[in-house]
Amino acid sequence: MKLITRLNHKLASLDSRSLLRRRRTTDSACAPIMQVNGRALLTFCSNDYLGLASHSRVVEALREGVSLYGAGSGASHLISGHSRAHAMLEERLADFMSPHLESAKALYFCTGYMANLAVVTALATSDTKTESEIFSESLNHASLIDAGRLARAEVKVYPHNDTATLATMLGASAARTKIVVTDSVFSMDGDLANLPDLLALCEQHGAWLVVDDAHGFGMLGARGRGILEHFNLRSPYLVYMGTLGKAAGVGGAFVAAHASVIEWLVQRARPYIYTTAAPPSMAHALLTSLDIIESVEGVERRAHVHHLIRQWRQHLRLNRWRLSASDTAVQPVLIGANGEALRIAEALYARGLWVPAIRPPTVPTGTARLRVTLSAAHTTQELTQLIEALHALEREA
Repeated sequence: MKLITRLNHKLASLDSRSLLRRRRTTDSACAPIMQVNGRALLTFCSNDYLGLASHSRVVEALREGVSLYGAGSGASHLISGHSRAHAMLEERLADFMSPHLESAKALYFCTGYMANLAVVTALATSDTKTESEIFSESLNHASLIDAGRLARAEVKVYPHNDTATLATMLGASAARTKIVVTDSVFSMDGDLANLPDLLALCEQHGAWLVVDDAHGFGMLGARGRGILEHFNLRSPYLVYMGTLGKAAGVGGAFVAAHASVIEWLVQRARPYIYTTAAPPSMAHALLTSLDIIESVEGVERRAHVHHLIRQWRQHLRLNRWRLSASDTAVQPVLIGANGEALRIAEALYARGLWVPAIRPPTVPTGTARLRVTLSAAHTTQELTQLIEALHALEREA
């Protein structure tokens, strides 16, 4: 069959360029030590930054949620799927983010991808394509890129952390609705967006600032309120998205913003309106995650991650490869060639260490890397194992 043959040729082409992706099946809970295909592996690849995915209190809260609300929601939020657990979580998230958002309300989504699609397409809704204009960071997550493609609006891409170019773009725009969209922590590099300058530009030009804080929520700020707390920002121009399957350890995502923005999303955000609500048990468990994030335990877990970051950057000494400029839990090792990155990842795997190789199109051509992620559940001894293995492999390369 010609259609299948064409696909097979395309797959073979990906394989020849070391771009084929493969899955590994795990047989245990998300944790530093995981069972993978019958082997115990020390993992540095999850986004479980605070180690809450297997936390006993969160696991027990999920069990309790199932006993209270059953296995599934049964319908979309606007039909019969909006449970008391969802409502309580949204109220709690709005209160949690209220120091940084005026008249804050929150909306819970099944995934961060859906949340980003919902926000950008709903804010850009207009009768003509020229009425709205989106200004997108060049290193934004795929969900923000796809959201721009789906929105009925012009999309302009500004270079990474180049606020001067963005200022020129905003100044030249005649659109009634301007939307600047950016990651907070760039997930493949670990560096931060210059959010204070971005917000100042948006307030100057009357633009929304949509912030994807997937890798900052729970981790940045004294109480884990993310990038807004980290920079001590507050504005009605902010539309904030945080994921709940990373530092919060469970799943889903939320958007927090001015109450009018949230009401608009309820009325016009297709990814919210036309999908079955996430199981209420997840929302119930996330209330416990939030308790931990803002508690003394949460402070201690974030402090341990920062200790690991310092250990990593002080003790890893590379010659051919290099570290990115990151002070977050995302600590990439830049290798360069696709094949070499894959080879090093496989060599680590053979030594019992699971670190993924990230290649184009996720990252630019020639910048393939190992994406190391650190968790509060890791010990200093476990991180030392990875550092020593990388030293040995670079010497052998």
